[in-house]
Amino acid sequence: MSLREADGPPGAPWERGLAGSLDRIVVHSELLEGNPLGDPAVRPLYVYRAPGVELGSEQAVPSVYLLQGFFGQVDQWLARTSGGPTTIERIDATFASGDCPPAIVVLVDAWTSRGGSQFLNSTSTGPYLDHVCTEVIPFVDARYPTLMAPEHRGVAGKSSGGYGAMILPMLRPDVFGALASHAGDALFECCYQPLFPRVARSLRDHFEGSWDVFIERVEAVDDPTELEREPFVSAFATYGTACAYTPDPQRPGRALLPFDVATGAPIDEIWARWLALDPVRMAAGHAAALRGLRRIYLDAGRRDEFFLDLGASALSAELTRLEVEHTLELFDGGHFDMARRYAGAIRELVLALGA
Repeated sequence: MSLREADGPPGAPWERGLAGSLDRIVVHSELLEGNPLGDPAVRPLYVYRAPGVELGSEQAVPSVYLLQGFFGQVDQWLARTSGGPTTIERIDATFASGDCPPAIVVLVDAWTSRGGSQFLNSTSTGPYLDHVCTEVIPFVDARYPTLMAPEHRGVAGKSSGGYGAMILPMLRPDVFGALASHAGDALFECCYQPLFPRVARSLRDHFEGSWDVFIERVEAVDDPTELEREPFVSAFATYGTACAYTPDPQRPGRALLPFDVATGAPIDEIWARWLALDPVRMAAGHAAALRGLRRIYLDAGRRDEFFLDLGASALSAELTRLEVEHTLELFDGGHFDMARRYAGAIRELVLALGA
C-alpha cells in the first residue's frame, strides 16, 4: 500500500469544490490610508462569480454586496464548523442548483481594530461608507461584467452587517436597489441600552471605572480572541459602536459614550445622536428611497440574544406605516445560528435585481 497525491479538492467535509469561482483579491484603499486607528489600507476583497459568469463576458449580471458582522473579517466567510458547508459553499450551491439566476457576490472587508465600522463614515474609525460606495463598487464594476445601475445592485448582511445593509440604501439610493438584513442592529433601546449598566459595572470592577484604562488594556491584549470574552466583550462592542455613532471630535480613534460610566444612566444628548442612526427612526426620513427599492428582506431568530427580532419587527411596522413593500421572517433560532439563511436571501435579491 502506498500514499499518492490525488487531483482536485478533498471533498466534504473538508472542502467542497465550487461550481462557480471565488476570486481573492488584495486591494489598496486611498480612503482608508491614514485612518485614525492606523488600520491597514491594504486588505482582502473576495468576489464570487456564479457558474458561467466569466471575466470579460458581454452578458452582464446583478451584484450583491455581503457585509460582515461586528468582530468579522472577510476570510471568516470561509470558516467551517462541524463539517458543514462554509457560507461561500452555501452560496455556490444555491447558484449551482439552477434556482437562482447568475450573479456576482462581493464580500467586503470593513474590519477595524475597534471591532467594526457599522459601514458609516466616522472620524474615529475611517470613511467606510465612502470606501464601499465610492471605491469598492467602482473597482468591481470596472473589473467584472456587472449591471451597473443601482436597480441591479443589492446589499446584504447580518448583525452589524445587517445594519449596514439597512442604512446604506437609505443614505445612498443612487448606489443600491435592494437589501437583505439578517438580525440587523435596530430599535437601539432594545439591542444596545440593556448593555449599558452591565458595561458600567464591568468598567468599575475590572478597568478602574475608566474608558482610558479599558482602551490601554485592549491595546495590550496579545490574543484578539480575548476581546470576544468577558470582561472585555460587552465593553469592547459598546465602545466600537460608539466610535461609529458618536466619535470624539477631539480625540481621533476615541468615542463619546451615551451613558454615565459610574451609573449606566443614559446621557441624553449623546444617546439622542445614537437614536438618530437607528434604522427604525431613520426610515421616515428616507421613505422615498425605501419605496424605490426592488426588494427589502428582513429576518431574525425569535430567540435573538440581542432582541434583534424585536428590532426587525419594529422596522417592519414602520415600513408598513410608510407603505414600503417588504417581507419579514421570524424563525426559530438565535443570533448565532443563521448562516443557513444567507444564501436564500441572496437569491431573493438576485431575482429582484435581475428583473
